[in-house]
Amino acid sequence: MPEIVINNQPEKIVRIELQYLPCLEYFTCILSNDVTWIDINERYIKQTFRNRCSVLTTNKTDTLTVPVKGYAQYAPTKDIKIDYSQDWIRRHWGCLRSAYGKSPYFEFYSDELHSVFNKKPEFLVDLNYELLTICLRLLGIKKEVWYNLSVPINGDSSVIDDLSLINDKKNKNIGKYYQPISYYQTFGNDFVSNLSIVDLLFNMGPEARSILLRSCKQQ
Repeated sequence: MPEIVINNQPEKIVRIELQYLPCLEYFTCILSNDVTWIDINERYIKQTFRNRCSVLTTNKTDTLTVPVKGYAQYAPTKDIKIDYSQDWIRRHWGCLRSAYGKSPYFEFYSDELHSVFNKKPEFLVDLNYELLTICLRLLGIKKEVWYNLSVPINGDSSVIDDLSLINDKKNKNIGKYYQPISYYQTFGNDFVSNLSIVDLLFNMGPEARSILLRSCKQQ
């Protein structure tokens, strides 16, 4: 991941964590700001979307979790290692294939995403980084994203600190960037909002970007 020295700070920078196959609000957050600072030095918090995502299966919303190895208290996210002693890759892809195998665009996108898992990256941030990079490209999102900084951002009023706020059901700011816009989903008659980005990509393909743009709340 590149280190970036900040010279002239842009108008709106948002600070968030790196998530696993993030939800739609994560991407509307990126679209709603000039620059997204994804902080990989922040403290890792278990049972969050740093290592999990939500997808829609036949009967319910299912949560897919990447298991991680033990880590020291207050360990930074960049130091968290993936636990491959558990057969989680087969479980995740079995679930994704079952959920989206008949979706219109699964065959167009699944191989590239699956190839990241086959590399078996050692660190969670490397897995999340590669998957996010692919998703941003497939969505045609060209906003500037910083993954690491060689100097801290000084207390600039333009920096919006939304660390651990996106997709946190305990937080009052849920939906800060996202307003649900319904789209075709493989299962069920009732639309389920704010799932992992793969739900939107596999079901809507090239239309996914347009739906995200319409899902952005006016700031």
